[in-house]
Amino acid sequence: MQEPSETPLEHLDLAPEQGPARAAVIWLHGLGADGHDFAPLFRGIGNRLPGVRVLLPHAPEQPVTINGGMRMRAWYDVVNPDLTVEPDLAGIHRSARAVERLVEMLESAGIPAERTVIGGFSQGALVALWTGLGLSRSLAGIAGLSGYLPAEPPLAEVQKETPIFLGHGRHDGIVPFPEGEAARDRLRALGCREPVWHPYSIDHGVNADEADDLLAWVGAVLRGQ
Repeated sequence: MQEPSETPLEHLDLAPEQGPARAAVIWLHGLGADGHDFAPLFRGIGNRLPGVRVLLPHAPEQPVTINGGMRMRAWYDVVNPDLTVEPDLAGIHRSARAVERLVEMLESAGIPAERTVIGGFSQGALVALWTGLGLSRSLAGIAGLSGYLPAEPPLAEVQKETPIFLGHGRHDGIVPFPEGEAARDRLRALGCREPVWHPYSIDHGVNADEADDLLAWVGAVLRGQ
């Protein structure tokens, strides 16, 4: 299958509110959304995450089988309501490579991978884990909200001690809570560092408590705690 071009993904770029960028977050949206979806979470966080540049990429548009072939922004195709059946591993790989190019773009701007967090929601969580765990340079951290892992992701030796944050709604009607638990357990079995695991009494979304926990964790890993 043809690899995507070397052109970086279209994205929103939120510069630090004050001073130069010393660290970065790359955050991936869910199916059918775009980078604007999580902009409200990351705007106005200069007091919590000073010097942090935030990239919010837009997934390319493609037909999504489970939605009748409708074209929408998606990191990969979904063919079955059971998300573990027939995963689009080729699509996941292509998106992971595209996100890795954003890491390379940040590196060329003077922000090393070890000062970068990759995270995402739902589909974006899967791609964030896939990208981050397979990256050959140390990362500051990897975060996944309402995500899942339908197969074993790649794991670079250098990522075995990378901090991981996972959050999931107990009442999630899109990515069932047991799939989030299974992803956590798969990471444990793979030999990753023990994930920070937060269940929440919500459906498929992010509430204020989860947002607060996530931003606190990002701040901690970027400070090296």
